[in-house]
Amino acid sequence: MFSFRKACRSDLPAIIDLLVDDMLGQSREVVSDPIDPRYEQAFAAIAADQNQLLAVAVDREDKIVGCLQLSFIPGLSRTGMWRGQIESVRVAASERGTGLGSQFIEWAVERASERGCQLVQLTSDKGRSDAIRFYEKLGFTASHEGLKRSL
Repeated sequence: MFSFRKACRSDLPAIIDLLVDDMLGQSREVVSDPIDPRYEQAFAAIAADQNQLLAVAVDREDKIVGCLQLSFIPGLSRTGMWRGQIESVRVAASERGTGLGSQFIEWAVERASERGCQLVQLTSDKGRSDAIRFYEKLGFTASHEGLKRSL
């Protein structure tokens, strides 16, 4: 059994551990004690923004076993439609295959719907073929080609 809630500052070390526990995260995240101040600054900005929801999944022992960020994005296209953008989805290796990921994504979709979003979108690195199959099973479609430019 899992539950989902808004992340609090004390969850930050566990969230960083989840971000690192991944083939791509190992090379782009930083584990340090004390926590790298960039994570602290990002957490503060997310927490202060009413259109951001950093969420965690917790198990029966209240251990953090998943995280994601849901952004609520206003737009003019499609007659002023709001979108939900899901980012940084991670599930602890010990919980993969338990149904947690599906439950967590559906929970996020419900939060987006409650906020009036009419579409939920996400991106996944092309190298994450298992994740892409997972999202497709949940009804997400590769309807657009995503592009990025590093700054």
